[in-house]
Amino acid sequence: MTKIYEKSPAFFETFERKPSQQLTTHYCPGCGHGTLNKIIADLVAELGIQDQTIYVGPVGCGVFIYYYFEGACASAAHGRASAVATGISRSNPDGIVVSYQGDGDLAAIGTSNAIHAANRGENMIVFFVNNNVYGMTGGQMAPTTLIDQKTTTSPFGRTEKNDGFPLRMAEMMAGLEAPALVARVGVNNPKNIRQAIKVIRNGLEIQRDKKGYVFIEVMSQCPTNWKKEPAEACEWIDDVVCKQYPLGTFKELPADRQPQKRPRAEVDFAAVAKLLGLTADDETGSQEMTLPQPEMRFKFAGFGGQGVLSLGLMVAQMATQRNMEVTWLPSYGPEMRGGVANSSVVIGEDPIGTPVVDVPDVLVALNRPSLDKLGPLVPKEGLIIYNSSLIDQIPADLKGKVYPLAATTLAAEAGTVKAANVVVLGFVARMTGIFELSELEDFLRETFKQPALQEVNLKAVSAGWDVAGEV
Repeated sequence: MTKIYEKSPAFFETFERKPSQQLTTHYCPGCGHGTLNKIIADLVAELGIQDQTIYVGPVGCGVFIYYYFEGACASAAHGRASAVATGISRSNPDGIVVSYQGDGDLAAIGTSNAIHAANRGENMIVFFVNNNVYGMTGGQMAPTTLIDQKTTTSPFGRTEKNDGFPLRMAEMMAGLEAPALVARVGVNNPKNIRQAIKVIRNGLEIQRDKKGYVFIEVMSQCPTNWKKEPAEACEWIDDVVCKQYPLGTFKELPADRQPQKRPRAEVDFAAVAKLLGLTADDETGSQEMTLPQPEMRFKFAGFGGQGVLSLGLMVAQMATQRNMEVTWLPSYGPEMRGGVANSSVVIGEDPIGTPVVDVPDVLVALNRPSLDKLGPLVPKEGLIIYNSSLIDQIPADLKGKVYPLAATTLAAEAGTVKAANVVVLGFVARMTGIFELSELEDFLRETFKQPALQEVNLKAVSAGWDVAGEV
């Protein structure tokens, strides 16, 4: 096993996926997450399963496991890690699936997902990090908070009458028939860490051998939210916390248990297409696009209400009609209209790995904040198109090719400022060569049925197209 002071080969040497997040660790001083991460990484490397392991990280303090583990990683919505891990496990039967969850994610919003995954005996190992509070969001009371323990939402301490009793998740899981291993370990002192290593190694071996569901609850110190010094927090686990949550193995099936295999059939896409009433390409007359490169990544950004989401959707729909691989990912704040908003579109000739666009090939910025924030991300060969009707200054550190487009002004001349996104559509199509003007016009006629709307949008797209021809 890797020495305690050595970085595990299952960790990234340097996290390079997101330049702004090249951190040694994001965990608070004294937190148990780092110790648990190290144990898992060392054992994954020792067992030779790094290339098979797939990590699922939902919301919580451990969500950034993909900053550390050099392997396949997936994010899950809050409380849905067990469901996402189920899908990954069933679609990748040779994979070793790790679901890494916390108090709120598993014991509150995700309880049903977690229990039913355990009850089905899915081939996955779940690490349930129990630190008695909601750590990431400020130390509120969790389902695992102790009686009389004070938190930001139980300032006088948890009571049975008001809040119920702390949930013992390991004992609950052990009452189910399907799980192969259920245990609770600690990472607060050398003795507990040595025992945790043994249990976690057993759990990973069970996954390697496909023998079913493993649930390991990990008692982790949280000095920040407990308002204790790290050494005091480690002692508090032994002196107080483990009286409510005793360490140990609660269920372990015999070592000769047979692998839990499930039938898996490949998808027959032709049958699915027939079921949906879709026909072959040559019958519909649809054709593929000509892309300047195998995959193009677009970011459309501005204020909510400027049509940046629908602009991305129009590009995505037209690409879909031409049999391209496409993703469309909207992003906006709770206020949406008037707030910041953007949509990411990826168009490719082959299946797309992620819908997230961190480095756009084409950026459209309809307001100043979008240009300031996203413009520097565009590489030298990329395109930056900004709405010069509203933006009178551009950042000095832009590397991409910058083109002003008076989108709002041109849209007003066409009949309404609301068509600024359609002006952009025409400009982007001609600058990139992804669509012809006739294709844009056919799409807009199909999209806007009312004659008045058709006329305005056809004028707007032509205006954008014509300006691009003058560049």
